[in-house]
Amino acid sequence: MKSIFWFRRDLRYFGNEALIEATKNGANMALFFVCEKQWRVEHGVAPIQIDLIKRRIDYLGQKLAQVGIELRIISVDMYADIPAKLDAFCKSYQVDYVYANTEYEINEVARDTACMSLGVKLRLFDGDVIAKPGSVLTKSQEMFKVFTPFKKAWLKLFEQTQFIVPSWPLDQQGKLTTVWCKPDSLIGDDSSCKWPVDDESLARIASRFVIEKCAKYHAERDIPGIKGTSGLSPYLAIGAISVKQLIAEVQCHFPDILQTPSKDEFTWINELIWREFYRHLIVAYPNLCKYRNFNSKYDTVVWNDNEELFSAWCRGDTGYPIVDAAMRQLNQTGWMHNRLRMIVASFLTKHLLIDWRKGERYFMEKLIDGDFASNSGGWQWAASTGCDAQPYFRIFNPVTQSKKFDPEGNFIRTYVPELADIPSKYIHFPHDYIASFSSSNYSPAIVEHKEARQRALDAFKV
Repeated sequence: MKSIFWFRRDLRYFGNEALIEATKNGANMALFFVCEKQWRVEHGVAPIQIDLIKRRIDYLGQKLAQVGIELRIISVDMYADIPAKLDAFCKSYQVDYVYANTEYEINEVARDTACMSLGVKLRLFDGDVIAKPGSVLTKSQEMFKVFTPFKKAWLKLFEQTQFIVPSWPLDQQGKLTTVWCKPDSLIGDDSSCKWPVDDESLARIASRFVIEKCAKYHAERDIPGIKGTSGLSPYLAIGAISVKQLIAEVQCHFPDILQTPSKDEFTWINELIWREFYRHLIVAYPNLCKYRNFNSKYDTVVWNDNEELFSAWCRGDTGYPIVDAAMRQLNQTGWMHNRLRMIVASFLTKHLLIDWRKGERYFMEKLIDGDFASNSGGWQWAASTGCDAQPYFRIFNPVTQSKKFDPEGNFIRTYVPELADIPSKYIHFPHDYIASFSSSNYSPAIVEHKEARQRALDAFKV
């Protein structure tokens, strides 16, 4: 029987259990479908992330060629085009089984269902999560609707597990190599060039974070002016690294980490479990993939369809320095600090009362680490419409948040150069200070905090 491997958002050679199993069953060929129209038009994938994917695939093509596995690239417009292409490929090369890792979003599930309906024998693995969706349930066998009990149940399943990333199973001595020629469909715009894609660099980034920063992550993760986060989210988003690999790395240095959630080092693990939670949710509630509110009682909220305000938010011209700095960081780099994501999402949905779906889509179109489940879940959390979301009356004050997490205004000055010379005391809301300077070109505040807060409270109460 002949087998092949199908790469999706699991772009890793190291620790890819589905790929390893395929090679054990004789696979010497792998596939990847480039779906430019689906990515850009239907899913709004950021150009910088598409470039990262293409660079990573090129790297994988080279690595696989060294061990005798040929990576074939097939270009299609849409996911709907894949089943017929895959079926024809399997028949042409007499392929019996196609190994792959499951993708949980609704379009991807439909694509796989269509493949199987044509007779393609898919063998799917759950390589994007630790716990298979549907395996962490309440006593009444339902999906948890609150994160904390989900986490406790998740930990109960795995607290005694010592995760080990499987090694490549084949002896490479004497293995015939193949030739890798980068196809034109993998030529990108090089916008992601500041992010390395080789395994050695990724392993070094992960190890350095765990050794040097994981213990301080609890204290430093909310400060945008320092590098207190891991920087691994883009690689998780495309599957260049796995959650299992990262937890195994943490356990190498903190062996009892899953038994001691009170430790500071566990804070980062907690974020990885949130990622699992959002994936389990889109499987349990597929309507989330259709941009439906999880909490339907907020379907009646009347959103403010003001394109001028939305455009100002997108540009980073709201007159609230921490919001503007965050949005400009996103626009310039394709990444945004997690604390800032919460601040700007709260500002858009509560201060401007603009539909969370518009912000979610804008993030996906810009983020190098765009991930549908986490991005959609995070936006619904901020908008108070989601599962275990913040209550509607919790509305971040952007000035207070700025003073707390960027007290000297260092991050603001980096991305809002108009305020470079403003004293730290005034930089968080500089309008009174700069009122007398006619030469100032910083935007006035587009809403007043107290009025905007009350307007949001009224809208959500109704």
